Amino acid sequence: MAVNVNTNVSAMTAQRYLNNANSAQQTSMERLASGSKINSAKDDAAGLQISNRLNVQSRGLDVAVRNANDGISIAQTAEGAMNETTNILQRMRDLSLQSANGSNSKSERVAIQEEVTALNDELNRIAETTSFGGNKLLNGTHGTKSFQIGADNGEAVMLELKDMRSDNAQMGGKSYQTE
Repeated sequence: MAVNVNTNVSAMTAQRYLNNANSAQQTSMERLASGSKINSAKDDAAGLQISNRLNVQSRGLDVAVRNANDGISIAQTAEGAMNETTNILQRMRDLSLQSANGSNSKSERVAIQEEVTALNDELNRIAETTSFGGNKLLNGTHGTKSFQIGADNGEAVMLELKDMRSDNAQMGGKSYQTE
């Protein structure tokens, strides 16, 4: 019994070319779908490593930008409140100079003292209620916070906010009394 093995060389060659064309088409479709030249290590191992490192650094910078924006927002919120307290303190100074005038009557000094007391209460209210993200900023509880503003270690900014209440010894805690 004789065994014949028939080979169709043309069909085998066509099959090999078809497999190569399918593989090339699959690679092209993968690149088109992802928009990337490098989709796996077999495309370009060194390029993939560089791409991954840059992607990680880019995500780190995105977070750093959000952190910096939060720090800026906190500083702007505190600055707005401190501008108002500066206006209050300037008005209190004006009233103290006005009160020092010897031509004021007792009732005028009492009225000046009442306004100073109201301004002092407003100053303390601003210090107690100024907040960002639920955290009080000017009542002495904020302290010093660090904001990572870069992708690498050591790229941080410190923001220190102190107690702005008038009864705080560091603020000078002065009281004005009528005679």
